Amino acid sequence: MASNQYILYDIPSGKAPSVTWSPNPWKTRLLFNFKGIDYRTQWVEYPDIKSTLEPHVAPNPGDTAYSIPTIVCPDGTYIMDSRKIANYIERQAPLPSLHLDSVYLEKIECIWTRYMKAFVPIFIPLVPKRILNPESLDYWKTTREAMVGMSLDKLEKEKGGVQAWNEVEPALRDVTALLKENKGPFFMGKTVSYADLVWVSILLFNQKLGSDVFQEAMERSGDSQVHLDLIKAVEPWF
Repeated sequence: MASNQYILYDIPSGKAPSVTWSPNPWKTRLLFNFKGIDYRTQWVEYPDIKSTLEPHVAPNPGDTAYSIPTIVCPDGTYIMDSRKIANYIERQAPLPSLHLDSVYLEKIECIWTRYMKAFVPIFIPLVPKRILNPESLDYWKTTREAMVGMSLDKLEKEKGGVQAWNEVEPALRDVTALLKENKGPFFMGKTVSYADLVWVSILLFNQKLGSDVFQEAMERSGDSQVHLDLIKAVEPWF
């Protein structure tokens, strides 16, 4: 590793080449690209995450002890969790600013959590069907069925579809309203901030899940154009 290069641990999708898909790693990838930070990606399948990270970093509290994204800093320090990474990188490279003190970031992080919770019956069954490599399928099925307390097929059948999208929709419309407050394309108007990267991580995840998923999200947003404008504005850091 070059003396000034970071390593970003990410979860692969596809063999040649692997591409990022999960929203939390997207946050860090967008952050690095926005800051112009030199990094390389280390792809890690789900069953290998714990063994890869356990020797180097203290576990997270709660059920997911070791998670992606994790970065390795040039001095060898490991940092796990996208927000902890953002806080660290902002201290190390304050310009261009992420505006971590923006009122929009707190609001978007809350909405992000609401969205993903409501989105569970949609994305949990779809990820193994449309995204994961074979090496991660059994791990995903076992851990996610334990998390939701039922089979993935039952989750999709009983809690997915229109019912789940009805739960997701209020979060989408709240983001639409926030994007309109300062006339976009960013939440702060013409100034990009970490809040934009956080929300775009959701939009890119929806796109990766499939055009049908992304289209449904846009139709339920109340005004798809503000979200499309944000994607286009952030595109230089993809």
